[in-house]
Amino acid sequence: MSDAGAGDSRERAYRVLARKYRPNDFQDLIGQEPMVRTLTNAFASGRIAQAWMLTGVRGVGKTTTARILARALNYKTAEADRPSIDLVRPGEHCQAIMEGRHVDVIEMDAASHTGIDDIREIIEQVRYAPVSARYKVYIIDEVHMLSTQAFNGLLKTLEEPPPHVKFIFATTEIRKVPITVLSRCQRFDLRRIDAGLMVEHLLKIAAREEITVEEEALAMIARAAEGSVRDALSIFDQAIAHSAGAVTAVTVRDMLGLADRARVIDLFEKLMQGDIAAALAEFRAQYDAGADPAAVLTDLAEFTHLVTRLRFVPEAANDAALTEDERLRGPTLASSLSVRVLSRTWQMLLKGIPEVQASSRPASAGEMVLIRMAHAADLPTLDEVLKRVDEGSGPAPAGGSTRTAPQPGPGAGARAFSEPAAVASGNGGGATMRLAVTTPEPRMQPPRSETQSATVTQPEPGIASLADIAALADRNRDLAFKVLVKRCVRLVKIEPGRLAVSLTDDAPKTLLGDITSRLLEWTGRRWIVSLSRERGDDTMAEKEANLRESAILDARADPEVAAILARFPGARIIDVRIPDAVADDDPMVEPAPDADEDDS
Repeated sequence: MSDAGAGDSRERAYRVLARKYRPNDFQDLIGQEPMVRTLTNAFASGRIAQAWMLTGVRGVGKTTTARILARALNYKTAEADRPSIDLVRPGEHCQAIMEGRHVDVIEMDAASHTGIDDIREIIEQVRYAPVSARYKVYIIDEVHMLSTQAFNGLLKTLEEPPPHVKFIFATTEIRKVPITVLSRCQRFDLRRIDAGLMVEHLLKIAAREEITVEEEALAMIARAAEGSVRDALSIFDQAIAHSAGAVTAVTVRDMLGLADRARVIDLFEKLMQGDIAAALAEFRAQYDAGADPAAVLTDLAEFTHLVTRLRFVPEAANDAALTEDERLRGPTLASSLSVRVLSRTWQMLLKGIPEVQASSRPASAGEMVLIRMAHAADLPTLDEVLKRVDEGSGPAPAGGSTRTAPQPGPGAGARAFSEPAAVASGNGGGATMRLAVTTPEPRMQPPRSETQSATVTQPEPGIASLADIAALADRNRDLAFKVLVKRCVRLVKIEPGRLAVSLTDDAPKTLLGDITSRLLEWTGRRWIVSLSRERGDDTMAEKEANLRESAILDARADPEVAAILARFPGARIIDVRIPDAVADDDPMVEPAPDADEDDS
């Protein structure tokens, strides 16, 4: 019986780390030095405010700070009887205040006491002097939850409180607090705790608890906590229980469903190289190892942000929360990737993460996002496309667009496009923007993959790619055949007189024979057209779709286009016309409306 009773006592005595290591004085607060400095100066000079507003994210220490401040206001020992920031020696009221049971320190949760009746009770009580302490302190948590009537009822008392009353408010939604209340309070913004500082704090706690822990595991916990000390301690507590021994990075990764940071970087590199097969294999391996698909994409987004940041702030590589792989490989990638590519990758990930989270098949949705990213990695940016347009020469192909448009007026903040022009059209009161082309240029082909470049040789002039076959069909006015070539044919290999292709699932069964007969008729020589088991390159339609998607993404990020959009409120980009990438007479693509057409 005695052993059982002792075991029950130990179980009752256990406290979670978030409560056990809750700060008791200002010295224990981490990452809030500006607030401590201000309070120290105020208490030293006797300029103590009548009300304080503490704001910050959840778990950053607002309620704890409020209790410490109440303790400082009512600090009293045998040697000192005055408000003090130096709380090293416990005072007469300190323990009761920190445990939330002092009669003169009243804590109220505004989330459950939102009405005017609750505030009226406070107003009636403030007239009475404190029972034993120096000040009667009211701590109102989540104060933004009070009703409008409650805020109005509090205003007069808050502006002219009795000398023995102090108010301390805490909120995570400072914007929801009326300005009339804010103006009567001294405001402190409690900052998120830096990841490096969080790791140091967790190391100290691990030493006190005599727990062996890897620094990489603490870095993962600090990153997952997002600046919240309470969240970090809760995750650490869970990791200790999960490990039943030493806390390792593998344990924390499995517990949180995270991907290995080194493997995330491997996946990022494969995507930037456009190696879809290797990227999908790595993603599937991480998924099979237990990583959540949305978590993998989120880690990719975080690493994309890190690489972009390292491009401008190289010293960010010294962050203690980074892993060794991130510190060593991040700067190399930052120096080799353009900001345009990184920005486009970031945008695609931000769009893809919600898709994966909402999908009933998250792994498949994640793979589709990665495929889009890998394809976009090889596509030129909007600036590169415009540069090619400026440098291009030669006659316009048949069916080229000659649409023109008025230039934006002075003050639009954009250069006057000599080739593409900004086109505005009415749409229910708001304008839409389209980048159009005044003078068509020769057809530009998306860059070929390394695989294709290795297998393609230069045959007789005029037939070197599927684009040449499509152009040949266009010159012979066989538009239906041209559409089939662009939509259904993937090039595997081409050499003089020989063509190896693969077909899409919706390709007609007679397409190979049609290609053979058309080439014989149009070139005057017999071609051997074979069906390959290899997938081959993308179809022309897929390449053009990817190129347009990339151009629209880059157009949104272009400061000059942004200036045009700002000039026309309500405008939006509906199309980016790349010179002759899609001919206006192409029946496969619906042409964009003219400038004078109604988009509705």
